[in-house]
Amino acid sequence: MKQVFSFLVFLMLLNSCTSEFKPATFKTTSIDNTFEADIMVSYDKAKGGNELSEAINSNIESTIISTLNSSENKTDLNTVLKDFNSEYISFKKDFPEASELVWELSVETELTYQSKDVITIAISSYEFKGGAHGNDKIEFLNLNAKTGEILNQNDIIESVDDFKALAKTHFIKSLEVEEDNLKMEDFFFGKPFQLPENIGFSQDGFVLLYNVYEVASYNQGYTEFVIPFEDVESYLKVN
Repeated sequence: MKQVFSFLVFLMLLNSCTSEFKPATFKTTSIDNTFEADIMVSYDKAKGGNELSEAINSNIESTIISTLNSSENKTDLNTVLKDFNSEYISFKKDFPEASELVWELSVETELTYQSKDVITIAISSYEFKGGAHGNDKIEFLNLNAKTGEILNQNDIIESVDDFKALAKTHFIKSLEVEEDNLKMEDFFFGKPFQLPENIGFSQDGFVLLYNVYEVASYNQGYTEFVIPFEDVESYLKVN
């Protein structure tokens, strides 16, 4: 009986070891199709082919698609790129005098942070169809590291009101170390301080990023600051 009991204990221990959570690993994937438009897409993709990696990859691709202006009602990234290229070809036929104008679409991602709780991926996109300048943006994708599900601000921040007060303090501090002598009045278009849509993690701390036009003029570009982990930890549900 003791031998049977010992064997059962061994099986339980073995099962607990083999079922231990394994974090996702990533590789860089590029879409190398030949297009007439200048199209470049390179993004992180979870390896493994398991349920976790499939959930992560599905959410990465859908978020990439959502950042692009040319992706309305589309759910497949390759389709978005082909349609962008087809639209460019049609444009050249309709406006031969503008044939030297090359449309551009680029996407690049960066895995900025990974822990047992959260994965943060920064998605940078740029689209140009003529005009004074193209449209570029950065979006942080925060994922549950164990399920691959998307985490929104309420999933990450304990109390948004308390965190907002902390963020405002660090935003002002970030302006003090800049050489441009900018002040709070130079942002938010006369409105009170507001949190950005984009928050995420990096190795330096908790990142808050405002895209172009979100809180300042185009010339000021992106507005970004970092709250160190030791200051923000108590305000977060994950880390």
